[in-house]
Amino acid sequence: MTPIYTQIGRLKTAEEMRAYIDHLGIDLRFDDELVPAPDGPLAQPCFLADGRKIANRFCIHPMEGWDGTTDGLPSELTLRRWQKFGRSGAKLIWGGEATAVRPDGRANPNQLMILDSTMRALENLRLALMAEHQAHYGHADEPLVGLQLTHSGRFCRPNEKKRLEPVILYHHPVLDTLFGLPPDYPVSTDAQIDDLIGDYVLAARRAQAIGFEFVDVKHCHSYLGHEFLSAVDRPGPYGGSFQNRTRFLREIVAGIRRDCPGLRIGVRLSLFDFPPFRAGEDGVGRLVEYRNANGLYLYAFGGDPRHPGQYLLDEPCRFLSLLQELGVELVNLSAASPYYNPHVTRPAYFPPSDGYLPPEDPLVGVARQIHAAAQVKASFPDLLMVGSGYSYLQDWLPYVAQYTVGAGMIDFVGLGRMVLSYEEMPADVVHGRELQRKRVCRTFSDCTTAPRNGLVSGCYPLDEQYKHSAEHEHLKAVKNPRKA
Repeated sequence: MTPIYTQIGRLKTAEEMRAYIDHLGIDLRFDDELVPAPDGPLAQPCFLADGRKIANRFCIHPMEGWDGTTDGLPSELTLRRWQKFGRSGAKLIWGGEATAVRPDGRANPNQLMILDSTMRALENLRLALMAEHQAHYGHADEPLVGLQLTHSGRFCRPNEKKRLEPVILYHHPVLDTLFGLPPDYPVSTDAQIDDLIGDYVLAARRAQAIGFEFVDVKHCHSYLGHEFLSAVDRPGPYGGSFQNRTRFLREIVAGIRRDCPGLRIGVRLSLFDFPPFRAGEDGVGRLVEYRNANGLYLYAFGGDPRHPGQYLLDEPCRFLSLLQELGVELVNLSAASPYYNPHVTRPAYFPPSDGYLPPEDPLVGVARQIHAAAQVKASFPDLLMVGSGYSYLQDWLPYVAQYTVGAGMIDFVGLGRMVLSYEEMPADVVHGRELQRKRVCRTFSDCTTAPRNGLVSGCYPLDEQYKHSAEHEHLKAVKNPRKA
């Protein structure tokens, strides 16, 4: 039987919201009233160890648009999106969007790349973001802007939007089958990994040269950095033990420290992962069952190997301790993978076209990410942490955000798809302005369905730029083929 959940937009009062939370049996707390600047928790500054001020508690997550050129350059749509990030009023901009360190590491043929030939264009993106921020909020308390460095690993599509050209670290007993990889598909060699480490360090040098204050060495969402963390079966120096599985990160950080003095480093991390989910006969996501001869599922970093589908944060805490040892201060916490368990990563009532109906109320997924993040924040108070998974909260987002930051459960609330439709939400919340409810993201997942079908990503329901585009007509045909 298909589960029925109450859409969060139907919960209009605090009493209704709390009653539904109690019905779900989850712990999800929120404040009844918002406190604006200068006293509100979301308006309070945060400081890095060197004194760099981050003037409020909102962060903009990396948001790709699949809308660059095949040379790795930004388009007008890319520029427009970065200007929206500047207009948001958030004081931490986590990378703008994922930027490939080399051509074969792109997640799509239109992903940005950081090469000698693209440096000036990427610098212009950053300058446009800053100019937009300064035009609205002045020159004081400028945002901390970084660039997310990535190689898409198992999910590389560098030449055709619908053709995978994976770069894998080991043969995954479930993902290989789900994504059609034969048993003899080549695994990256140690020498190839050594070369890639050099590409990351070179990319960091380029990012520093064009004014980015930090780089993110991406370890989330089943891309290559994240896959190292689950490479328990890989032999050699990059697999097996925790020490070996974190060698990739350690070598990159050491190279950046050597070649880019003064450049800050952040890490976006999938704090936990689960096995893949696939739609059952009723369309609802079901966990794919797999266990080894000892009854364990070993390939979900941060997952409980004895109880697949639950998290166990022992190894993630070791990883966070390592980040502290390496002098990494900024950590952006996400979860799982949008490719094989998207309801865990981005809770939503409406799934993307290649997804499945949610097997749990999306609020359960929101609460899971909030509490996992709070658990590690309590253990590592000196790390500055960004939380994820908030967009499904919609009109309730500011109230939950204020509570979690005020209670010390997280340092920054990260926004992704929300700012595609309503980029000024951080500024409106911080300054006590009424929410523009007609612009609040309702998690229709069109921003994911579009790129899954070779289209640019954006908010097709609410952003006029995309609503009236030719791509929207194509998207509607994809979603409703009988009406096409």
